[in-house]
Amino acid sequence: MACLGVQCPKGKESAALVTVGALVHQLALKDPAAFHDIAHYTDEAGFPTWMVMAYWPSVEAFQRWQAQPDVANWWNAPARASEGLGHFREVFTPHVTHFETLFSNDRFEGAAHMAAARSDEIREHGYWGGMRDRLPSSQTNAMGSPANAHISELPSPAKGRIKLMGHDNIALIRSGQEWSETTSKEREQYLKDIEPTLRVGMEFLRDKGQSIGCYFNRFVQLVDLQGKPLEKSYGMSLWHTLEHMENWSESHITHVNIFGKFMQMVGALGGPNLKLRLYHEVSVLQASEQSYEYVNCHPHTGLLKTVPPAAKL
Repeated sequence: MACLGVQCPKGKESAALVTVGALVHQLALKDPAAFHDIAHYTDEAGFPTWMVMAYWPSVEAFQRWQAQPDVANWWNAPARASEGLGHFREVFTPHVTHFETLFSNDRFEGAAHMAAARSDEIREHGYWGGMRDRLPSSQTNAMGSPANAHISELPSPAKGRIKLMGHDNIALIRSGQEWSETTSKEREQYLKDIEPTLRVGMEFLRDKGQSIGCYFNRFVQLVDLQGKPLEKSYGMSLWHTLEHMENWSESHITHVNIFGKFMQMVGALGGPNLKLRLYHEVSVLQASEQSYEYVNCHPHTGLLKTVPPAAKL
């Protein structure tokens, strides 16, 4: 999974969208991504940002794609650090035993586009702890972080570029919703009640998440290649460990409120009748399964906020 980001100061949105188009073109080259989508958000520093999330069926396929000249030369070009845009590439290669995905419906999102089929309904759902139980590795591994785990900086590949390395057992979640098929009361309740409550929780994680073990959070809306919003969104967050993510979801007031609002809608409209589509995918990653590189980005971008100020100069 590769998260390809383009960040710009206000007023350079057109240039950023052109760059997004170039990234999408690259994804169709040799060893193409099996699936990708495009999202937009305004980050905590007020910078408009586009994010292309792309998926490959194997680490080897991604590495071949990344190494081909049309991709590597573009990414490594000095212009990336001087053209007035910020770029980031965050790569995650989880082992299948440390990955799970879940859907409220039969429409695939994210990594599931690479699946040959959908399973039947599962038993590990509808209770606190179900997410952990769906990870095969949880049967024999607590997946806790090592002592003194921290984000470390790697030698800079060039001026204006920062490369970081994560630690073992970092947890990544992409959790999304689609409301394009909702109507009448369900649509009104989602847009006027649930979505604002969800946004409060996402903004808490974005602005104050580090206090509870969340390295960063992005709440994004999917868009088409021209930047037109779609009726789909997702939150993407990176956590110190799976336990930190679980603690927030089970007990923090911001997530308790999100869960409560959703259950009110289920009770009022009937679960089987809902047109709101929900999903998530969760990975627990070892240090060797993560790669982060930031080019000309402001210091609060992604994992950069964990780097001491002196190291960002």
